Parts: sequence; C-alpha cells; structure tokens
Amino acid sequence: MSLFSYQNLKKIFFKLDPETAHSIAGLGLRTISHCPKLLRYISKKNFVSHPILTQNIFGRIFQNPVGLGAGFDKNGQYITAMPTLGFGFTEIGTVTPKPQEGNAKPRLFRLVDENAIQNAMGFNNKGSYAMLQHLKKLYFFDYPIGINIGKNKLTPEDEALDDYEKLFKAFKHHGDYIVINISSPNTPGLRDLQNESFIKAIFAMAKEITSKPVLLKIAPDMTPKEAITLCKTAIDAGASGIIATNTTIDYTLTNSPHKKDFGGLSGAVLTEKSYQLFRALGKEFYDKTMLISVGGIDSAEEAYRRIKAGASLIQIYSMLIYKGPTLIKEINEGIITLLKKDGYSHISEAIGSDWK
Repeated sequence: MSLFSYQNLKKIFFKLDPETAHSIAGLGLRTISHCPKLLRYISKKNFVSHPILTQNIFGRIFQNPVGLGAGFDKNGQYITAMPTLGFGFTEIGTVTPKPQEGNAKPRLFRLVDENAIQNAMGFNNKGSYAMLQHLKKLYFFDYPIGINIGKNKLTPEDEALDDYEKLFKAFKHHGDYIVINISSPNTPGLRDLQNESFIKAIFAMAKEITSKPVLLKIAPDMTPKEAITLCKTAIDAGASGIIATNTTIDYTLTNSPHKKDFGGLSGAVLTEKSYQLFRALGKEFYDKTMLISVGGIDSAEEAYRRIKAGASLIQIYSMLIYKGPTLIKEINEGIITLLKKDGYSHISEAIGSDWK
C-alpha cells in the first residue's frame, strides 16, 4: 500500500473534525484545478470513457453515468477538478438565494462502524451570487453540471415559491439541469413542500422562466405509493426527471452508538431503503422520464442494480468518503464488465431491464 494511498490518508482525515476534513479536501481540489498538467494527468488516470457508457441526456454528452451528488460542492468551487476523481458529471449546491451559515455546529458526524454519515448542515452556502461568479468562469468548460436549489431557512413556507423563482432566474442560463430540493430534512418545514399543490405551482413557474431541464429530488421517508403519486404529479407538471433519494430520518437503520437524533443519514445504512423506493419508481417511470438514483451506492454491482431498476445515471457522495476516489473508476469499469456479461452493447439496453 502506497504511503499516499487513500486508506492511509483516511486515517489522518478521520482524526479531524468532518467539516475540517472536508475543507482540506476542497482546498486540494481547488489546488489541482490551477495545475493544468496535474489536472490532465490525474483525469487520464481516473476518468473512464467508453462508448458503451456514453449517453446523450438533456442534449449533453455524459461520458459515464457516475456523478457527484449534491452537498459536497455547495458553492460550485470544485467543478473543474471533478473529472480527476472520475465523475461523469457533477451536481453543485444546494444553493439558496441569500448566503446562510446553516445550522449550529457540530452538524456533521461519521458513523464509521457502519460506513455512514449523519448531517444536519442546513444548506450552508455563500448564496446564488457567489455561485454565479464561479459558473461564469467555466465558459469553456465542457462537462455536465446540475444545479441543486433550495429556499433559505428564514423564508416562510408560504413565501418559498419566491425563493425558487429567484433561483430559476439566476441560473436560467447556467448548468445543464436544475434540481428542486424540497427533500432535505435539515431545513425546518422544507419537506412539507412535498405536496401536490406546491409541485404543480413550482413547475408551472419554472416553465415560465427557464428552458433548462428541471428535476425533482425526493426524500426516502415516504411509502412507494406516496412517492409514485408525488412523482407523477411532478412529471405531469413538466419535470424532466426524478432524483431518488435524499438522506433519511429513519434512525432505526443504524445501531451506531454515535448516532444522533437529528439530521439525515446517508451511506451504507441507506442502501436498501433507497433502492427499494427507487425500484418502485423505476417500475412506474423508467420509460416515461429520466431517473437518477442516489443513496448508499458503493460498488459496480449496486450501481448496476439501480440501472436495471431504471436509473440512467447514479450519484455518489458518502461512500466516496469511506472508499476513496478509486471507487468511481471501479464502478464505471465494473458496469462495463456487467453490461458485457449480460450481452448488452450499450447501457441504454440495461436501463429498466428489470421491467422490460
């Protein structure tokens, strides 16, 4: 094992407070972004591009289906470095109209014994203006980017549409798709917006403002029937896709002595809960809209299970922390092997194959 292997670095990082470790990792990514030769070298080493994986989605080329989930790059500062980790696309945010500090610290916890993360961050970010400045610097950067948007904590529920209107207007010419986040458990009242009336209103408003594809990200803490009804409402109202799922507040999933009674759980403890809900959505919608699966994906086999259930794309975040950046390459290469093993010549043949 190399002195600089991720497992050795992880031992150091895990001795630090999680937010401090995140900041150091972010500094490293920003440093790489300013070193073009290093950027190209590491990207060539980690990035998997193969015709069997390449998809045209939303009019953009996704060279592989594994993306970074929202929450890591809250301010759009690390976009240029994402190919070095092997990601085929990235999703930045969640961004709010105004800057906000988020919830009180400590608010990010590792449940190391269960390869899980518990976070109560609360949409801490520098606001839409700061993110726009980062995006404007990427004029010649050809890489799929999603923008995850949410309301400010102090914005009352009955004024939430105003916040989302500001965000649609701010990013209507930026990124490749926009994600409506009303599923985080860390902003009081946010999940209450997961209702038919609000869904219809927000997508009607979005269509008036932007031609960008707009997706809905849902929580895992609802029944399949409820999720299907909600997603059907969104699709009928103009959603271009569904992302499932966000973090869970089902604390029965972990027996860790380090768990808290607040915040959302992600990582390995979420794997099966996320999959089961996604599977129900996949059966209903795989041939009707674009689906992205996220939640506890830690291997090519799990990623392929989501693809066969209906996912065109998948996202990773928490498991990256535990397994390191080689995970992305391993997943992409593993998907290629699994596709060929099943006799597929392209990933599109496998998407939703459980239901064909």
